[in-house]
Amino acid sequence: MSILLKNGQVIDHHQLIAQDILIDNGVIQDKQGQIETDADQVIDLHGALITPGLVDMHVHLREPGYTNKETIVTGAKAAAHGGFTMIGAMANINPTCDTPEKFHAQEQRNEAGIVKIKQYAPVTQGRAGHQAIDFAALHEAGAQVFSDDGSGIQDAAVVFDAMKQLAKLGLPLCDHAQDEQLSFGGVINCGDVSERLGLPGLPDISETAQIARNLIIAQETGVHYHVCHVSTTESVELVRQAKRHGVNVTCEVTPHHLLLDEDDIKEDDPQFKMNPPLREVTDRQACIAGLMDGTIDIIATDHAPHTDEEKQHGFLNSPNGIVGSETAFALLYTKFVKSGIWTLQQLVDWMSINPIQIFNLDDAGQLRVGDAADIAVFDLTTDFVIDEENFFSKGHNSPFVGDHVNGLTVLTMVDGQVVYRRGTNE
Repeated sequence: MSILLKNGQVIDHHQLIAQDILIDNGVIQDKQGQIETDADQVIDLHGALITPGLVDMHVHLREPGYTNKETIVTGAKAAAHGGFTMIGAMANINPTCDTPEKFHAQEQRNEAGIVKIKQYAPVTQGRAGHQAIDFAALHEAGAQVFSDDGSGIQDAAVVFDAMKQLAKLGLPLCDHAQDEQLSFGGVINCGDVSERLGLPGLPDISETAQIARNLIIAQETGVHYHVCHVSTTESVELVRQAKRHGVNVTCEVTPHHLLLDEDDIKEDDPQFKMNPPLREVTDRQACIAGLMDGTIDIIATDHAPHTDEEKQHGFLNSPNGIVGSETAFALLYTKFVKSGIWTLQQLVDWMSINPIQIFNLDDAGQLRVGDAADIAVFDLTTDFVIDEENFFSKGHNSPFVGDHVNGLTVLTMVDGQVVYRRGTNE
């Protein structure tokens, strides 16, 4: 089947130019300012922005084990609604996929999703942090990325063993950096706000100490070490210096650590509870600076849905995490691109091109002729309000509900198939 996208715009040398795109059998066949052909279907984009499909390598789909929070079907629909055509599904599911047999079973479950899903395998057996999995066997089964995300690996010897094995295979270790002995039961950033609210604080050293340890081991082993959701000034600086010294390290930051800080927490509202927590304004500024100077490589949402009931018990008794798949592009476009802080190309690089490159995601399209037609289309002009009732995710836990934004998803295509179209899926 052939599809012609008419009257779109693409980024070309930091400006928008008119472009039509012809797709046939799931592949981009032509890109020109104007294409005249008898396609099976013509979609008029009315001047909307066409980008490569967004890629989010940090998503929690919750299935199996926690389908009251999210399912593969709802999580993939949420991703498509946000313009994402590929997502990385973390391994904190129950049971986790720590053997080839379990990994194959999870891959089969993931086929229910309407976007491409890269399944993480855990680093340790049962995600318990005690013994590394058989990486070679899991890689042979199809695993490309490995993480115990949801918790940090406390035993340095286990990290050393895992990094040595993954270095030999040329595969990345992606780590949630948190030293539990330095966490002190904290549920919010340790600082003025935790004191004002009378809540136990989580100090930033719990993150930076484990990053420092892991960077030393990564330098020794030569592994590709990817740091999940950096959140502190010191973490960014550690990664910056490690890159300068030739360590093979990449890292990500979440939209919420770019948009919010602890001063946005006015009361004991668990919609603002996540891990790592919202830090000080200087930490948020350091993350923005780290993106812009290349220290931080990508933006990843850490989409972490929970039930409405779970998020009604204050910081002490509510789980960590917020949803992000359906709001990330619009929030970041409105805050940073529309205001002139970033270029549109930078945002697309951080949310699409860079994750494809650093994780070697060969089956992700990059909007080139001959590529898979993985495409997102955004209306940059229409103002809309983030409304949880419009979420496809089961989770509604977001501190951004009610925000006015631009960057509405109009269309999402995966391998040339329309998986979301504004007005027809809702």
